[in-house]
Amino acid sequence: MEPSEDTATASSDSRHERRVSPRALALLVIVALGVLAVDQIAKYLVVTHLPLGQFVPVLGDLVQFFYVTNSGAAFSIGSAYTWIFSVLAVGVLVFIVWFARRIRSVGWAVVFGLLLGGVLGNLTDRLFREPGFGIGHVVDFVKIPLLPAIFNLADVAICAAMVLFLIQTIRGIGLDGRKTVREADTTGRD
Repeated sequence: MEPSEDTATASSDSRHERRVSPRALALLVIVALGVLAVDQIAKYLVVTHLPLGQFVPVLGDLVQFFYVTNSGAAFSIGSAYTWIFSVLAVGVLVFIVWFARRIRSVGWAVVFGLLLGGVLGNLTDRLFREPGFGIGHVVDFVKIPLLPAIFNLADVAICAAMVLFLIQTIRGIGLDGRKTVREADTTGRD
């Protein structure tokens, strides 16, 4: 008895879903390492060349550098619980590494690469900056007067990842790169 065409297609799709995409995985790693490198180089330059707490205009009043350290999350929320942010960041890293094998889409590889690089950038600060391991303060330095926060390039990568996540989701692009097709309404309603 030969398997039906539907069974063969389902079996093929099942194998396709389990297969790791080296191209997507490589892109995810390259994007993550690029974000981490740019973020850490920028923070090094800020720490070594910019006085703490001093405004430096970059594009007039539109963009300024203002070096501060942040022990909390956005807007310095949770400053007394820095170690919790370190633990959460490690959890996000573990999830991304575990989840990465499912990604076969270039778009999703970029999303998760940006997220991984951003999380690694801020986690590196929390692990290796003062006042100590796991409770280090994150270096923030970009100030845009229209926004209420001072941030860094890792934060920019995380926000960009969230925007791309929304775009991919709204467009209906799956982790495998295929566009999901909504099934027709069988009730006869328009």
